[in-house]
Amino acid sequence: MIELTAAEVAAATAGSLHGAGDDAVVTGPVVVDSRQVSPGALFVALPGEHVDGHDFAASAVRDGASLVLAARAVDGVPCVVVDDVQTALGELARAVLARLREAAEVRVAAVTGSVGKTTTKDLLGQLLVPALGEDAVVVPLGSFNNEIGLPLTVLRATADTRLLVLEMGADRPGNIADLTRIAPPDVGIVLAVGTAHLGVFGDVETIARTKGEMVSGVRPGGVVALNVDDTRVAAMADRAEPGTEVVGFGTISSADVRAQDVTVDGGRARFTLRAGGETADVALRLVGAHHVTNALAAATAALRLGVDLAVVAERLSAATPQSPHRMAVTERADGVTVVDDSYNANPDSMRAALRTLAVMAGRSRRSVAVLGEMLELGDVARTEHDAIGRLAVRLNVKLLVVVGEGAYHIHEGAQQEGSWGEESVFVPDLATARSLLAETLTDGDVVLVKASHGSGLWSLADELVEVAG
Repeated sequence: MIELTAAEVAAATAGSLHGAGDDAVVTGPVVVDSRQVSPGALFVALPGEHVDGHDFAASAVRDGASLVLAARAVDGVPCVVVDDVQTALGELARAVLARLREAAEVRVAAVTGSVGKTTTKDLLGQLLVPALGEDAVVVPLGSFNNEIGLPLTVLRATADTRLLVLEMGADRPGNIADLTRIAPPDVGIVLAVGTAHLGVFGDVETIARTKGEMVSGVRPGGVVALNVDDTRVAAMADRAEPGTEVVGFGTISSADVRAQDVTVDGGRARFTLRAGGETADVALRLVGAHHVTNALAAATAALRLGVDLAVVAERLSAATPQSPHRMAVTERADGVTVVDDSYNANPDSMRAALRTLAVMAGRSRRSVAVLGEMLELGDVARTEHDAIGRLAVRLNVKLLVVVGEGAYHIHEGAQQEGSWGEESVFVPDLATARSLLAETLTDGDVVLVKASHGSGLWSLADELVEVAG
């Protein structure tokens, strides 16, 4: 991060200094976990449901933190005290980005959507880091996409930074607007409108309005990249401010950046990338036909940021998964293939993953789906889980292992869809699933593990992958 005095932190956050001089300097990272403190750090004392960051303020300073951002003064600790720590963190990031933009051309590429955000962000990083240099591009690892993660990513920027690649998530209306206020994008990408967090939003139309906040949040004269294969996303063009360039990507003929002649071999897609009258061939290494949309989104942003189409295609073809638990494929020594997509799940991503499993297994290998609960679906949870079970039957998944009470209706849907018997198994917990798989998996099986992160199924995926080592 850039060097900041305590007085500058206080000014940016509308805070007051306690126990620190104006000239105390923050030179290290901004962290919310006291275990990550290094000399010169700013420790952000967030209150939590189970742990209060203020309890760790003194130890953070002993470990080298120069300053603490806090909601109350802590004895013997140099603090900037603010009304709301989370809001202040965002304000600090907004001020730092504005300062960097005053000194040099620093652009922001941001992506939102119900599915594919992290993969698109990772692809965009792989397209642009070689063009600008590793020190010039900041790309978050994993999903740092909320009111805490996004400011922390922005605050990683230095005087050498020329591009911030950001992921913007939402679990309530107004989230994307808040995040674009912190880091107004030069290029804003909207991928899809799906049913993630439907229990919070209430209906898909509210989700669409929230994702559309990206369009109105783009900087004047910026670019909005919209997935025109999704009609709700395509309609967001009407929200663009005058002077904003709207670019459509997709597979339909009207898309400005288009994938033509898409084929899928072994779960990996090939297509011809077309933009501005030019074409180039792309062969993705990512598993899943749904990654065509993510690749097009990243390509659209990269093209608008000055990368040639041929180079975009070459780098897309070389791109690999960067964040854990997202369609990561491991070939075990015992002949079992593990497809770990356990970071998160909603009905759209679950369907895409099951279709990929079916393609990968084909007719010669046994497909095994280990599925857990999809969280935050509200009143439609039973219906959506039931539909996933029915889809597994229609895709001829050979063994469906449903883990946990919250996912039970996947098993129920599978049982009702066809004359399944032992092909669908319900187990109450991870331990039972672990034992079942240890007894059942055999050479040639292709195993998909997928659920919402809160279900904990990712730990089972880790164990299945560790067998490969």
